[in-house]
Amino acid sequence: MAPLLTAEDLTYIYSPGTPFEKAAIKDISFSISKGEFIGLIGHTGSGKSTLVQHLNGLLKPSSGRVLLDGEDINASKEASRRARFRVGLVFQYPEYQLFEETVFRDIAFGPKNMGLSENEIKSRVREAAAQVGLDERSLELSPFELSGGQKRRAALAGVFAMRPELLVLDEPMAGLDPVGREEILACIESFRESTGSAILFVTHSMEDAARVSDRLIVLKDGAVLTQGNPREVFSQSAELMKAGLDVPQVTRLFMELASRGIPLSPSVYTVESALEEIIRLKEGGQC
Repeated sequence: MAPLLTAEDLTYIYSPGTPFEKAAIKDISFSISKGEFIGLIGHTGSGKSTLVQHLNGLLKPSSGRVLLDGEDINASKEASRRARFRVGLVFQYPEYQLFEETVFRDIAFGPKNMGLSENEIKSRVREAAAQVGLDERSLELSPFELSGGQKRRAALAGVFAMRPELLVLDEPMAGLDPVGREEILACIESFRESTGSAILFVTHSMEDAARVSDRLIVLKDGAVLTQGNPREVFSQSAELMKAGLDVPQVTRLFMELASRGIPLSPSVYTVESALEEIIRLKEGGQC
């Protein structure tokens, strides 16, 4: 099956031809299939935010292409416009983008720009609000009457209501406490399950990425350091750490145990996989 989105050799140069010229991303290639959950990992300054702004045409690459169902999204204004409805981008701290008089109107903003009927807009707003846990009463409030967590949910609902085929989230849980992080992650999973949309989840947290992702893309200094499924990526944990990147705490623990001669796989990356590895070791009579 052909991928939903393909990035081909993407490079983006800030301030070209000036003393401040800098390559923010360099020759990046990857693809995303329908329904996939991809984790995009890297330090601050690694190029994550610059990269994701290319995926719906907010930034145009200095070289390379972004293909959506095989069509270059920068081939024409019409192609770029279509891409912005099919690829939904949620920026870090999306609640700062709320601006309408009511929560309902904020969530309806995207569907309205899509040219949908009033009935369809109302249906999508209520569906998206329910997906993020906002009740009917909240829809009539000003966004500025909501709590911080509710504002984050309302902002997510505004993108959910557009039903993008690829949902791109740039650090969607930044600044939230552990309970809030789990709630937002549950909202994202619910959206994926109900729509079949692909998710690109940008984070600096290896733990979060390891738990939820089918595949990981790791950036360093604007280039892809490695990509693959979580087990493949975390089998390179020593290399990731040498590059200054973090790995899940449970991976660090198993790396240390393996270095002390205990026959455990150092590519463990979740508590669940750690338990499976310990059971394997015990059943093999090695502990």
